[in-house]
Amino acid sequence: MRPVHLSSAFPVQARKPGSALRRLTLLVLFFPGAITLQSAENHSAPASVVALSGTVSNAPVGLTEPVTGDRPSVAADPQRLDRFIVTSARTRQALDRVAFSARLIDGADLRSAPTVTLDGALRAVPGFSLFRRSDSLSANPTAQGVSLRGLGPSGASRSLVLLDGVPLNDPFGGWVLWSQLPRESLAGVEVIRGGGATAWGNAALGGVVQLITVPVRGRSARASASTGSYQTRSFEFSATQPAGKGTVQLLGRAFSTAGFTLVAPERRGSIDVPAASDHRWLAARWRTPLTDRLEVTVTARSFDETRHNGTPYQTNRSRSDFASVVLVAEPTKNFSWNATAYAQSGRFASTFSAVNAARTAETPASDQFAVPATAAGAAWSGTLANAAGARTSFGVDARTVRGETRENFTFTNGAFTRQRFAGGKQSFVGLYALHEQPLDSDWTATFGARLDDWRETDGHRRESVTATGALVRDDRYADRDGLEFSPSAGLVWRARPDLRLRAAAQQAFRRPTLNELYRPFRAGSTVTEANPALSTERVRTAEIGADWTRGPATLGSAIFWNELHDAVGNVTIARGPGTFPIVGSLPVGGLGRQRLNLDRTQVRGLELSAGWRANETLRFNAEALISDASVLRATQSLALAGKRIPQVPRHSATIGGTWRVPRGLTLIPRLRWIGSQFEDDENALRLGEVVVADLGLGYPLGRNLEVFLNLENLGNARIETGRSADGIVNTGTPRLFLAGLRGAW
Repeated sequence: MRPVHLSSAFPVQARKPGSALRRLTLLVLFFPGAITLQSAENHSAPASVVALSGTVSNAPVGLTEPVTGDRPSVAADPQRLDRFIVTSARTRQALDRVAFSARLIDGADLRSAPTVTLDGALRAVPGFSLFRRSDSLSANPTAQGVSLRGLGPSGASRSLVLLDGVPLNDPFGGWVLWSQLPRESLAGVEVIRGGGATAWGNAALGGVVQLITVPVRGRSARASASTGSYQTRSFEFSATQPAGKGTVQLLGRAFSTAGFTLVAPERRGSIDVPAASDHRWLAARWRTPLTDRLEVTVTARSFDETRHNGTPYQTNRSRSDFASVVLVAEPTKNFSWNATAYAQSGRFASTFSAVNAARTAETPASDQFAVPATAAGAAWSGTLANAAGARTSFGVDARTVRGETRENFTFTNGAFTRQRFAGGKQSFVGLYALHEQPLDSDWTATFGARLDDWRETDGHRRESVTATGALVRDDRYADRDGLEFSPSAGLVWRARPDLRLRAAAQQAFRRPTLNELYRPFRAGSTVTEANPALSTERVRTAEIGADWTRGPATLGSAIFWNELHDAVGNVTIARGPGTFPIVGSLPVGGLGRQRLNLDRTQVRGLELSAGWRANETLRFNAEALISDASVLRATQSLALAGKRIPQVPRHSATIGGTWRVPRGLTLIPRLRWIGSQFEDDENALRLGEVVVADLGLGYPLGRNLEVFLNLENLGNARIETGRSADGIVNTGTPRLFLAGLRGAW
């Protein structure tokens, strides 16, 4: 049997008769929400799956498009078949056996979501957010770090983002360039909230998000073209074609928008211009069998993006090239392994300015003219299974990143007078093992451990006079290293055929990025200093959840608790006007901040979810997150104790559905509620709550072609995304229309 790529499998589901609301009172027994759709294992029926990535033994390949329980089914068998996931343990697991909160979103739902961006589509999962409320349509790349469940008081990602098993987090800053990701050619997304660190190591404090592209198999093609408000245009395609014994896949995208103005109308001035952007990427994949039990997949992609950030001077550009080789093998029925090697080269450039009070003129503040960064990594993982249902996964991985910021600063008399080079190198090597053990027909236990060795070298910061090259600062930082232990454990109990209870806990860590350690920056009148002495972030996570499924109704709930030690935050240490230690000169209304470790922060909360399928053409779903994210102790800034973590609302919720009306029209409404939150560490700058309504429309023009219309922020709600100390408010996406054609052959 040939090895099969699989990183998630989505079952065909059919409804069986039963009351949609019986046992609704089970919901109140548990507080926060977890998995929207769960089911009992059905060993009597084979799971029809689509192979995506990873290694699977005896996995039948059936569907050419993943179908989840969230989508209407054409199956007649009134049983719910197993669904699988690999992100939690780097091997295939039945979703019913995963103890951590997990969410699967299939590719069709991602494509039809009424938003322009992929990360905008993922906001349907409460607890998923970028650092700010703005998505990648207008957000600066440095603010595109991912947060799950509000874990993290700064813009760096505290969740690991993967594309087909390879990290996407930027080598230098940890953020994620969402524009470089496919949408039309995604088979699905797996979101593990609060878990996955034992399998993946550094940066998976809040969880793991894995995006899975369609398999490199068979012959197929897909394309989408759209145009809309603000001169927004997009074209994306994918084509898969057999070539000899193997298969070749080509994917690409081109996107551009004139953008919208970021500053709210009441303070907008002549210097404020739309935040235009354009990007393009191209990827190629080749898969071929080497033997009957071994296959290889080679991937290469290139990405280029240019953005304008709201004023004429402020722009940025991102470029990256990537290549990987993946081997997948199944030597025996009960043992399989895969190996990955990858390399990434990136370059980033950005300019910042200070704008006068009337917003009629700007003065350059810094020119980050180059940030070269590289990453290289390799991993090997194996899986042993036995007939009794036990499964053990184990492996080793390594990753090395190197980066340096090169920038001009201190603008005087029409020119920059200083230049800065700062950066270093980080390396990680990890070993892990995870074991899944059925205790009987109703109980399953999982436990694992991981050991990571990390090292930081070549840390430096050199500053010189631009005109003469004379050094004014030449800091060389001592090499650092450490050893981190990341255990995890989980327990799942199938209390009844329609009720699943679960509990899970893990410990995780994150090293500060090269950006946090070595690069100071200035945005407007706010100066933020780096800190090469930052300690490692460590978190302890626990959750208890319940999932109930009866006929067309599903309910989920979970309570979770995260205690984060030494969280890196941007802490206010000075207020202008004046000249201050560490941050230097500040204007009137200016703020001086430094990256500092907050001794102890805590995020605890409640997740709720519900779904109901009225019939084959009508379904509803709702999810809510209630959380308390606050600082418990901060010895370097005592006043922060008791303050809420910036950019984390107490409440958020999403209500949506799909209605396929007669004659083929499909309506996809979505309503998002985001509670109020704070812009800053001192909780002085509040961002108001907002309700955003989106609507998607689709109409088939034939078997393979669909016309669609997305109406984002239909009510033109004011989405406050940023607020400065001098009263300037930035806003997110206004009402936006996007229409297009989508086809698959």
